[in-house]
Amino acid sequence: MSERTPKEILCAYLQEARDAIVWKLDGLSEYDARRPLTPTGTNLLGIIKHLASIEFGYFGDTFGRPSGESLPWFSPDAEPNADMWATPDESREQIVDMYRRSWAHAAGTFEALELETEGSVPWWTPGNSPTLHHIAVHMIAETHRHAGHADIVRELIDGSAGIAADDSNLPPVGEDFWPAYRERVEAAARQFR
Repeated sequence: MSERTPKEILCAYLQEARDAIVWKLDGLSEYDARRPLTPTGTNLLGIIKHLASIEFGYFGDTFGRPSGESLPWFSPDAEPNADMWATPDESREQIVDMYRRSWAHAAGTFEALELETEGSVPWWTPGNSPTLHHIAVHMIAETHRHAGHADIVRELIDGSAGIAADDSNLPPVGEDFWPAYRERVEAAARQFR
């Protein structure tokens, strides 16, 4: 078996996080996929919309490969955070399909360019020239960060946790373990009130 190339390794780590985020929607109602569960409005479909949008930018515009996708939530007159939630006229399918199109666009960039290829990110420090390798690492970190947000949001909705339907990534304990464990953690924290 041949060893994977650095580009293949980067793409695999990115795809792992993408798949985990999309899986977080499985089995949820439209309401649960959209509802904000933090004071700043974090919600599952918004995370996906945001990630799709920024992938088009980082793996497209940065390297002179615009996607042609319409992203009105990034227009100068768009409200703040417009890329972080799904409007009533944006369906779950539209947003997930857009995310998958961003993956395909990114794959085209990885196929066309070497990891050392330099690009430009206008909203970063002027005169910057990040390489495709740098942008890939940035997007892996960004996507895994948002996968963590999605983990918490999904757990708040219905207790579902993990990175995939068949991988909770939690210790192999019974469901009765968690309430007692949580109470022990809470009791320890209360000592510092």
